[in-house]
Amino acid sequence: MTHETFRIAPGGGKLYPFNGIWPTLAEGAYIAPGARIIGDVHIGAKASIWFNCVLRGDVNKIRVGAGSNIQDNTVVHVEGGGAATLIGEDVLIGHSAMIHGTIIEDRGFVGLGAVTMDGGVIESEGMVAAGALLSPGKRVASRELWVGRPAKKIRDLDDKAIAGMQEGVVGYQQLAAQYLKDYLG
Repeated sequence: MTHETFRIAPGGGKLYPFNGIWPTLAEGAYIAPGARIIGDVHIGAKASIWFNCVLRGDVNKIRVGAGSNIQDNTVVHVEGGGAATLIGEDVLIGHSAMIHGTIIEDRGFVGLGAVTMDGGVIESEGMVAAGALLSPGKRVASRELWVGRPAKKIRDLDDKAIAGMQEGVVGYQQLAAQYLKDYLG
């Protein structure tokens, strides 16, 4: 009897089951080589998971909305029996972030090397800056910028900052489409 241990995703990353549950991908999702997606994870349309990311939906679920991108070396996990990780649409998560049991609403932003912990919420267009640590249960309101370890609000984001975040999202969507085109030949 053969037992399928993993599947290759569009882009070259690997999908693994956990307790018989396989990750699912919507049309146009890109999973880069070295990325590992495990268990109860759904990746939305035109979302991208970059090199060497791990999304581990073993003890709870992970959802990644359409058009979102999770950049290289990021780890996304969940809290068993508690907080799932729910990532909305057009979210930008920087390189080497650690996302754990967090809700990130549409157009939220998590900077390079930031850590978000169980029960945290980043509302639409909220930002956790590079290197910040969002403590358990903290809520970043819409258009707020949080910085530091532990993270605290330092100011509201203006329209220019919001537009800059969205430019980053669009840039990653275009880059992922090119990688996917090259991969599919």
